[in-house]
Amino acid sequence: MLDLKTVRKDPDPALAALARRKDGSQDRLAEALQLDERRREILPRSEQISAEQNAANDAIAQAKRDGADASDAIAKMKEIAAEGKALKAELAEVEERLATVMGQVPNPPDPSAADEDTEISRWGEPLPEGRDHIELAGHLIDMEAGARVAGSRFAYLKGDLVRLELAIVQFMMDKLGGQGFTPVIPPVLVRERALYGTGFLPDTEQQIYRLADDDLYLTGTSEVALASLHDGEILDEADLPLRYAGFSPCFRREAGAAGRDTVGIFRVHQFEKVEMFVFCSPEQGLEEHERILGIEESVMQDLQIPYRVVNIAVDDLGSSAAKKYDIEAWLPSQKQYRELTSCSNTTDFQARRLGIRVRGEGGSPRTAHTLNGTATALGRTIIAILENHQQPNGMVRLPEVLQKYGAPAEIGEK
Repeated sequence: MLDLKTVRKDPDPALAALARRKDGSQDRLAEALQLDERRREILPRSEQISAEQNAANDAIAQAKRDGADASDAIAKMKEIAAEGKALKAELAEVEERLATVMGQVPNPPDPSAADEDTEISRWGEPLPEGRDHIELAGHLIDMEAGARVAGSRFAYLKGDLVRLELAIVQFMMDKLGGQGFTPVIPPVLVRERALYGTGFLPDTEQQIYRLADDDLYLTGTSEVALASLHDGEILDEADLPLRYAGFSPCFRREAGAAGRDTVGIFRVHQFEKVEMFVFCSPEQGLEEHERILGIEESVMQDLQIPYRVVNIAVDDLGSSAAKKYDIEAWLPSQKQYRELTSCSNTTDFQARRLGIRVRGEGGSPRTAHTLNGTATALGRTIIAILENHQQPNGMVRLPEVLQKYGAPAEIGEK
């Protein structure tokens, strides 16, 4: 959420930045500024009316004590009360509309965010072609049983794929622990405030599962719960940055998804993920974003998965991100790069919604900055490993870095 107090002083930069999104959000901000102006006009008049009502009450009481005619004072009181009632109703309407509009204004993109998806770099030597993950490990992926018990796009993973997934998680936790991240297993059921605070509401309702009998939602990423870990707190600036590595199942409707991506486990309704989340001061945000990206690249190189880094276009940032990088893994079966991880700098957008602030020694509290990044989305990481480490004999030789965490040396039907 934007700080209207700051924006109203010089709205042009925010309006120009939002115009880059090409989604009409600059018009919503312009409406919000008009509503804010009207609100600031109403408030002093409301205070003035309260003073006039007090004076009229005193005049009526004095007239009654003196035995004088109080009809003029009573008439004046009714006139003032009517105006006060009308202003109160208008103020409530203005504030409700202002809250609604501000909830729909996304984070202005950073000047360095791309106008269209822009490749920054590549790493690795891609296989020119190959089998897909179903051909390589379909005997360990039971989509039919998953569909019987839960519906389409749910799966049972079995045997060595389970060992591989658990090995990836342990590998990630060790790697992130060495980078100062505290492991966390967060709730996967959250209240509406947590989703609103991170910008997933009111932006992505169609992708979110909601419980019928409780005011709770299933999260599509542990970013939601991690962001709310310090909801309403004032953090000591000397302790920053605070870095967390959340491991959890994730749930997404994937509404509207179709085609080859719905075959196998590339695009499913339930998957596991290790997510990086950072709370920092405003001055640390840019450096932390590049740091998270560096960790994601290091993971890809450790797993020997060819990839490219993309600066994501402003019209695909989502509501909370000011800038986002994607890492796209090469999939030989598709002969193209596909999104595997992303990392976003959400600046003060989420922290302002959640009331998270930082305070330095002797200073006033300031709104914190937050960042998030996918350390690994397990399903897609498994796909990328299988396809990029396949052998001519149909087996998959797994990265040695994972074998010490319990992954088998090879996967395949012997």
